[in-house]
Amino acid sequence: MTKTRVIAALIMAPAAICAILLLPTQWLVAAAALVFLTGLWEWLKLTGVDGLPRTVLLVLNLLLMVLLVWASAGSTVLFQLAILVGVGFWMAALLWLRFFNFGAQGEASARMLKLAAATLAIVPAWTALALIHASEPAGNRWLLTALAIVWAADSGAYFAGRAFGKHKLAPRVSPNKTVEGLLGGLVAGLLTACVFGWIAGVQLSDLGWLLLVATVTVLASVLGDLFESLLKRHAGAKDSGHLIPGHGGVLDRIDGVLAALPVFALGKEIFGF
Repeated sequence: MTKTRVIAALIMAPAAICAILLLPTQWLVAAAALVFLTGLWEWLKLTGVDGLPRTVLLVLNLLLMVLLVWASAGSTVLFQLAILVGVGFWMAALLWLRFFNFGAQGEASARMLKLAAATLAIVPAWTALALIHASEPAGNRWLLTALAIVWAADSGAYFAGRAFGKHKLAPRVSPNKTVEGLLGGLVAGLLTACVFGWIAGVQLSDLGWLLLVATVTVLASVLGDLFESLLKRHAGAKDSGHLIPGHGGVLDRIDGVLAALPVFALGKEIFGF
C-alpha cells in the first residue's frame, strides 16, 4: 500500500505543480472547482445523501461558486468574506471533534449540519485558492507554497508516525494518528515553508511571520483531516471513495487542504508577505 501510495503521489504531484505554475488563474480555478466538487460529492455520500438530492446539492454549490465569481466583478471582498467564514467554520469544527458522538446515529439535525459543513468547507477553500493564485507578485508560487506545506506535513506525519508513533493524538476519531506524527509533520511543514517561501520571494523580515502562518496552516490541515475522519467514522467507511489508488477518494486527499487554504490565505493577507 505504501508503494502504491507513493506512485500515485508521484503522478499527481507533478500534474498539480504544473497546473499551479503554468495555468492562468481562471483556468486553475475552474480545474480546482472540479476537484473540490468531486470531494463534495464524496462528502455528501458520507452524510447519507444519494440520488437526486446529492446531485441537486452539488449543482447548488457549483452555482454558489459561479455567483461568487460573477458578483465579485474584479473585487476581492466577497472572496475575503468567504475565507473568513471558512476559518470561522473550522474553529467551530474543533467543538464537534470534542463532542465526537454528535451525529454518530444519523440524527436529522446533525445531518443538516454536516451538509452545511460541506459548503462551509469546500467553497471557502476554493475562494482561498483563487485569491492566493491571483495575488501579486508571484501568486502561483505562493499557492504552491501553501499546498507544499500541507503535502509535506501530511507526508512527514505519515512517516514520523510509522517510525516513532506511540502517543495517540485523537484515538476515537483517527486511531492511527499520533503526537509524534503531528510533530514530524510540523517540522516537515516548516522546513518546506522556508524553501518554498524563498522561491516565492519572501523577505527575510517576513520569514518569522511566514513560519507562524505555516505553523497554524499545518495545525489546520490536521484539523481538516480529523474532521473528515469523524465523518467516515460516523458513516462506517474506511475511505471517502476509491478514485485514487493507495489514497482512497478525492476527499481523502484534499481534507487537510480544505482547512489549510483559508488559514494560509488569511495569514498572507494579514502579514502581507
